[in-house]
Amino acid sequence: MNVKVYETKKLASQAAAAQAAASMAEAIHDRGCARIVAATGTSQLDFLDALTSTKNVDWQRVELFHLDEYIGLPASHPASFRKYLLERLIRKTGIENYHLLDGDADPREVASRVGQELNSAPVDLALVGIGENGHLAFNDPPADFDTEVPYLVVGLDEACRRQQVGEGWFPDISEVPKQALTMSIRQILKARQIIAPVPEARKAKAVKACLEGEISPLAPASALRMHPNVTVFLDLQSAALLNSRQQVQAQR
Repeated sequence: MNVKVYETKKLASQAAAAQAAASMAEAIHDRGCARIVAATGTSQLDFLDALTSTKNVDWQRVELFHLDEYIGLPASHPASFRKYLLERLIRKTGIENYHLLDGDADPREVASRVGQELNSAPVDLALVGIGENGHLAFNDPPADFDTEVPYLVVGLDEACRRQQVGEGWFPDISEVPKQALTMSIRQILKARQIIAPVPEARKAKAVKACLEGEISPLAPASALRMHPNVTVFLDLQSAALLNSRQQVQAQR
């Protein structure tokens, strides 16, 4: 695992976006298209702003897959990840080939259908984050490290649901759905490359547990350390608890 620490969230996001754009451009050059998985959430906003501003990606040749989505939440809801991706990635870039998870439909049918599309060819790049409870996508602890199923129906734990309230997506925990569709851990690890922008102080404990603790279902994102090509982009706040902090790579 390659861990890079930058002075600010903005610098970390810009560096992550530059690497993601280069990865997509390389895939398009080598294979004619780039198949990617995109994360959502407050921590990804600066990253997606930087990524959608890049000039060296032919977005018409990018195929996008959805990482996770709430079950029972309409696409019109402010917290819907479909709405998030449409507004912050798809419409900004003009991506035409995308596969969103419909949280209003039968979740098992959606998981099966989108999973078949996902497994029709290798994924070039997975863009992911790490949750405050260490979750990877919506794989809360203890996560299933063994299933080969592309998408799972999962329950969301209280810490995950409280994070959604803390980020401002819901006014109260009672309004946060208790179930979601999520890409499985093993499916995420099948991507050729994984990039994880993980800024902000509220992620520091999870970053330490997942990057320096035991690789365990109790720290779901620790599974990233089993992949041969992962880069985690931190700012000084999210890296604050690491014992062996990487050299700060600041753009000056």
